[in-house]
Amino acid sequence: MTSPLEQKKIKIAGPSVVTANRTWDGIVVYRTAAKSWSADLSEAAIVRNSDEAKALLAESAADDVGAVGPYIAPVQVGADGKVEPGNLREQIRRTGVTIGQPAQV
Repeated sequence: MTSPLEQKKIKIAGPSVVTANRTWDGIVVYRTAAKSWSADLSEAAIVRNSDEAKALLAESAADDVGAVGPYIAPVQVGADGKVEPGNLREQIRRTGVTIGQPAQV
């Protein structure tokens, strides 16, 4: 498996966040602008281009004490500013169930 830092061709198409799993309990977490991890997606730092994504991913990967396996995940930002997962995989990671999920996020 390629290290996230070795992913030189990071391309994002829309707002994205860095997500990982918290080291001590495995819960899904998101990298914040304050350079910490939060289980609340609304607190995630949102990047909008590949350079921002690479920088946030590199910073996140360096914090291997707080979380493991960071990667870039798409999100949707509503007109009201509410942040939601950008695909079904991330919705399932966030909620942990597959029953009752919308067909497409």
